[in-house]
Amino acid sequence: MFLRNESFKEFLRFYPIVSGLVALHLVLWFLTDFLQLGFAIGLERWGIGLNALVLNGEYWRLVTPIFLHNGLGHAFFNSFSLILFGPALEQMLGKVKFSMMYLFAGIIGNLGTFLINPDSFQPHLGASGAIFGIFGVYVFMVMNRKDLIDATNSQIIMVIFILGFVMSFRPGINIYAHLFGLIGGFAIAPVVLRNARSFSLWQVRAKYARSYDDHEVRFDPNRWQKRRRFGGVNGKNILWGVIIFLVVLSLFGRFL
Repeated sequence: MFLRNESFKEFLRFYPIVSGLVALHLVLWFLTDFLQLGFAIGLERWGIGLNALVLNGEYWRLVTPIFLHNGLGHAFFNSFSLILFGPALEQMLGKVKFSMMYLFAGIIGNLGTFLINPDSFQPHLGASGAIFGIFGVYVFMVMNRKDLIDATNSQIIMVIFILGFVMSFRPGINIYAHLFGLIGGFAIAPVVLRNARSFSLWQVRAKYARSYDDHEVRFDPNRWQKRRRFGGVNGKNILWGVIIFLVVLSLFGRFL
């Protein structure tokens, strides 16, 4: 579920919303921080989260910070998290519901930040609130929709969620965006998970095979071999390795 073994072309085709969000993160970083183009810097200033300006009527700043980041490290880490945890949920919910959930959680995260300190001139930006919204949906699954997530993936998501939430209580991190984004994802989960099915990469491949091959599903003779390779002990080791990597990155990454 959280182990990515799609090819690059498959990833772009199967998960267009996650792919588009990651591309947007990196393109905005490239234009703003790397090339430092005037219009891009102006766009960042126009869109960055500033509660005092929201209080003054600039309500778009509850939305635009979701897509902006403070440097490559910040953009990379949030994009990496999105690549790990977003695809399964996009496939389960569909493009429209996933987009609705992501925006809702991100906006709730920024709105919570605003309500806690509406007079603040401290800028804030990043997709962390929306990503914690994804965690909120998974936590709801673990608690209330066990038919959608197995025991192994439940354990993985809860370990990562708890570590990520605990590490949010550090200087320089907008804990309110994380907390309210999580609440937003959990709150909208019953709506977006209605009629959802558990994640299945084989079903995704079969769906696209039907659409590209006159509704005829191609049989992959290596499918079971791939499943043994990535779905067994080695796959679990890779996932726990990712968890350790995230922890180390959170502990020592100054950009988080």
